[in-house]
Parts: sequence; C-alpha cells; structure tokens
Amino acid sequence: MLTVEKVDSLNDPRLAPYRTMRRQFDHWRQEIFVAEGAKVVWRLLASDIQVLSVLMPEAALEEFETVLKSRPEPIVAFTAAKPVLEELTGFQLYQGILALAKIPGPATLHALLSIPATGRLFVALDGLSNAENLGAVIRNCVAFGVQGLILNETCAPPYLRRAVRNSMGTIFKLPYVRAGALPTALHELQKAGIRTIAAHPHTKETSIWQTDFSGDCCLVFGSEGFGISSPVLAACNEAVAIPMQKGTDSLNVASASAVFLSELQRQKKL
Repeated sequence: MLTVEKVDSLNDPRLAPYRTMRRQFDHWRQEIFVAEGAKVVWRLLASDIQVLSVLMPEAALEEFETVLKSRPEPIVAFTAAKPVLEELTGFQLYQGILALAKIPGPATLHALLSIPATGRLFVALDGLSNAENLGAVIRNCVAFGVQGLILNETCAPPYLRRAVRNSMGTIFKLPYVRAGALPTALHELQKAGIRTIAAHPHTKETSIWQTDFSGDCCLVFGSEGFGISSPVLAACNEAVAIPMQKGTDSLNVASASAVFLSELQRQKKL
C-alpha cells in the first residue's frame, strides 16, 4: 500500500532518518539504512527487503509509482522540491532520490554452506573498517559470482549508508555472515571441503598466476592498514600474492579483490 505525502515540515519525525544520514552507525543500531540514487533505489525495490518510505521530487515519483504500489508492505512516499530535499538532508543531491529500509538480518554459516551450487565461492573479510572499501568489495563479489560474504566482528557493517551506496545496491543480492571469530569460521569452511586462500601481498611462496582456483574456495582479504591478522592468516590453507613491481607495497583491498576474483573466474571458464 502506497501513501503519498508532500513534505510540509522538515521537523516531521518520520523524516528523522533522512535528516541524520551522516549518523550511519546510529542507523545501524536502529536496524535501518538509507539507499541513495535511482539505481540503488530501483535495486532495493526489486529485492525482498522491507521498505519503509521513499523521499524524492514529485516528478521522479511518477517513475517509481507502479513498483511502489506493487510492494506488499505499507510505504510512505514523501515528495518535495530538490532544494527542500537538500535542506533536509544537508547534502547536495544529484538525483534527490532516497529510500529508507529495514536492515535484513545476517545469514548463518550453516545457511551459506547449504546453498546448492557447483563450485562454491565465498569471500571473508578481516577487519575491513572503511565503509566505502567494503561497498566496493561487495560490488566486486556480486559481479564475479560470490555466493556469500563472511565478516568478522571488526569489519564495518555491510548496511552502512556509504557501503550500500558504494556497492551500488548489489549488497541486496549478497548473503552475509557476521562471524565472531573468523579463524573458527574458516575451520568450519575447511571441514566442509572449502579451501581458504589468503590474499597476502608479502608472501613469496605462491603468486596468483601459479594458484589453482578450481573447486570450492573462500578468498580472505585483510584490513586497509594492517592486512590479514596473524591468527586469521594461520587459519588459512594457503597464502597467495599478486605479483607487483618493486617498491609497491600492496593494492587497495577493493582492487585486490577484483584481481583475485577475475583470475578465479578466468580459470573456471578455461
């Protein structure tokens, strides 16, 4: 059911999440998130995630009205001129199309392992704290067919506003697990016959071009500043590096994940 309301007061309490978009961790604690931009909102509406409201110019609402009316949950569509939207949010908006939704709960490791698939592929992240980097990694995961994401307790939440934005809404397609102890989760994967491969730029043993990525595997990536922690590295079956020119320490984690996943998919198609 869709209800359309023109914004007549910026102090309307229902608009509070849009006024506080910079406080994304507060939103995470409230189990809500804001989706930004037409493409991300379209992908949200194509998912089964519960949508609470949308906020956009009246002209833009005409494009979304049919799909909004087809949704099973009650949704309020707030409309206002773009300058009013920018005053409300405190952002300069390119499109002025926003949506508020409930954060879906995480999956369990058991549920990930139960996904029927030929060639299971997961990605695990150790301490990735930057939401923009996390969103870019998620986008790479979906692009290259990853079936599930495993995050340890020090990773940024995947439904922070900036992570959702940088993923371009692809997070809506990717099940995720919050693993308290990542080494324990990796051991569980290994028991299920899944190789755990650490992306470790400082290893001299094996390069990505020498690695056989056939079979079930989980690629493990570390944090921006410190890489993979020693306990997590020790829990992996092997460590693999991307060969680089001398004097280059490492790639950004999003770039590294794209290189690894691209090579993995290239091998699968041989």
